[in-house]
Amino acid sequence: MVKKFLALMSITTLAAAITACGGSSQTANSSTAPSPSTAPIATVDTNKPKPEFKALLQYARFDPNAEVVAKFLNEKTGYKVTYDMLPVENPDDKLNLLMANKEKYAFMLLSGPQYSRLSSSGALEPIDELVNKYGTNMKNVISQNSWNGAKLNGKIYGIPQTGSGTIVNTALIVRQDWMDELGLKAPTTRDELYNVMKTIKEKKNVMALSGGKSPLVTEIMPTFGLTLVQSTATTGWQDVNGKLVNVVENPNMKKYLEFMKKLYSEKLIDQEWSLNQANKVIENFTSGKTAIISNGYFNAPTVQNALLKNTPNAKIASLPYLIGDDGKVQVMGSAGISYYVGIPKWADNKEEIIKYLDLKLDKDIHKEATIGKEGVHHKVENGNYFPILPIFNDQYNNASSFLTGVDEKNYPIYWQARVRKDPILTDAFNKNQEAAKGNIVIDPLSFAPPLEAIGKYNLKLQKLMEDTFLKYITGAEQLENYDKFLAQWKTEGGEEMTKAVNEWYAANKK
Repeated sequence: MVKKFLALMSITTLAAAITACGGSSQTANSSTAPSPSTAPIATVDTNKPKPEFKALLQYARFDPNAEVVAKFLNEKTGYKVTYDMLPVENPDDKLNLLMANKEKYAFMLLSGPQYSRLSSSGALEPIDELVNKYGTNMKNVISQNSWNGAKLNGKIYGIPQTGSGTIVNTALIVRQDWMDELGLKAPTTRDELYNVMKTIKEKKNVMALSGGKSPLVTEIMPTFGLTLVQSTATTGWQDVNGKLVNVVENPNMKKYLEFMKKLYSEKLIDQEWSLNQANKVIENFTSGKTAIISNGYFNAPTVQNALLKNTPNAKIASLPYLIGDDGKVQVMGSAGISYYVGIPKWADNKEEIIKYLDLKLDKDIHKEATIGKEGVHHKVENGNYFPILPIFNDQYNNASSFLTGVDEKNYPIYWQARVRKDPILTDAFNKNQEAAKGNIVIDPLSFAPPLEAIGKYNLKLQKLMEDTFLKYITGAEQLENYDKFLAQWKTEGGEEMTKAVNEWYAANKK
């Protein structure tokens, strides 16, 4: 996810303010990621008073200091932590002000761009030596790939936090009752999808496919050999003979746009595609105006309940992931680092901060902070975790906001309790993963650190791509001008991004 970058104060000014505040209690010169440890698990020394910490979290709509998880962590670790949150509007501007004022935070949960900017400005403490000395748990449960993804200019400035593992978020869903009525079989190729769409449009007099804003449909693009990773901040990178190439430079992108333009000109897809927000797309489906949408598993309960309220006998089905022109099924999955946990350069008690963050990754503490107590908040059946409702939602719905790194082997298993809170949600999630099994493609930059060139150019170039592609699809601009777009993309930062990603890829690919 891309957030707008720190804008209120120049990095040079910020760096000067930070330098003036003085040095740190720990200096890291190591150029390697922390190595796994077999040292004993850290425990709380109840006889030694612990310092109190203040932490900064990303925005969410709840009071973190009133949460059960916050109180549990304070009690179990012996450290008292209070929390602030960034605002929903202009969070980077606020963060920049906090750093310029040398606000006394012990640690901060940072997005990739925030982490990159603060580390390059000198606002964050290098933690290599601290982790090697005090990070017993985190070295054991956080992978080398993730540590590499936190390394900037040879040093690590934050703990990398991954999430739920590799998952598939979206699938095309269809009004199965209409498919049954028209005697249509689920399409398995792009041509079959087109024929289904055409039949539905003619027989039911509705839009076949509704969508919004983005011109890139992640269930259709792979049929052209274009991999676009779901929930990614970039437009997608592919390994072509050992080098990374952006999908906009793939010759098949023009073929994809030609196909989408054909669908638009035949009124098989939403004529207001370029205007629709996500809620409008869902509304089109649930009100019976369209037959097919791309839907995230997390929206499944909302979509199904709204549809059944309007049409009690309606049925929904997920379409298979389509076979591409190369005879293969490719499904875009999401993976990688979500956040980084950084320590300000001027923070006190840095050793104790790392000890606390490491203690949170003790197996028992981490598990209970994530999904609560067994028999109270969750139950285990055949090795799978299920929430006990409603107490799980009441007390652990916001637990993920308190993560500062995860047990990368076990957290994805714990996390699945969250998709088992609702049978509709569970069914949609399981169907996506099962249908995609063995065919998932992830972004080759999933575990890359926040690269400066991408941070500098990507947001602007993504908007350029989206705006231009929507013009091609709707006929507002001729597709014959694609080379002109590509030249602009390259000169306005695309070439620099390509150079940067390939330098990282060459040094880190297996």
